[in-house]
Amino acid sequence: MKAGFQRRRRRNLQIFRAIVLIAAGLYFLVPIGAMFEFSTRANDQVSRTLGAWKSIGTFPDLVTAITASIELAAITAVVMLVLLVPTMVWVRLKLPRLNRIVEFVCLLPLTIPAIVLVVGLYPMYLWMGTNLSDSILTLSFAYVVLVLPYSYRALDAGLSAIDVKTLSEAARSLGAGWLTVMTRVIAPNISNAILNACLLSVALVLGEYTIALNLFYNNLQVEIAQLGRTDAAVSIAVAVASLLFAFVLLTILSFVGRGRVVATGQTGK
Repeated sequence: MKAGFQRRRRRNLQIFRAIVLIAAGLYFLVPIGAMFEFSTRANDQVSRTLGAWKSIGTFPDLVTAITASIELAAITAVVMLVLLVPTMVWVRLKLPRLNRIVEFVCLLPLTIPAIVLVVGLYPMYLWMGTNLSDSILTLSFAYVVLVLPYSYRALDAGLSAIDVKTLSEAARSLGAGWLTVMTRVIAPNISNAILNACLLSVALVLGEYTIALNLFYNNLQVEIAQLGRTDAAVSIAVAVASLLFAFVLLTILSFVGRGRVVATGQTGK
């Protein structure tokens, strides 16, 4: 009797999971499919063509914006990790009372609208553009602030899953320096959290529009919006390509995380 109830419960749970998965897939795939259909629609509205996709590389400003956005995503992810990981580990080891303060500071950008951040950042960027550089890559300073809440949560979950103090003390007792502790002890044990934080940072930077527009920089999203006024098919094609790029990153992350879990399980055996 009990075994039959458990089988029915397991079957109902599997059905529920399948329904949720299908509903979520339709929620995301139907709009992307509609965008792809529009980008491949010919002028006669009947036949199909990949002309919009093939012409992406013929827009120099668009190619420049894509390159700049990818560079911004990479710079933002690296700077975010260099700032957050050592700080969070150090606070957990030496200054645990400051943990709430660090959390508050990192989550604060969530409560501030992007347009308000622009108002505060504009004088700084005006000075930087006059005295240092007006390169679009300087947007990475603003983007690091923007990704702090999401990256902090991902890294905090990873650090909470391990005993940072025991691992660091064991490594130090064997003669390891702090750099070795960070790179060869802590980082490998939170690699999934680091990958999650990087993915969130990359996704946010590639989709950011407000700050770049109001600071007069042409990143990917700004260029897509401007291109949509003259060639909607190409702008939609670029939007679909950026979504597919984020999907590929997510897929790679899931396989990397799964591989580490399997390897860890085999090592434990």
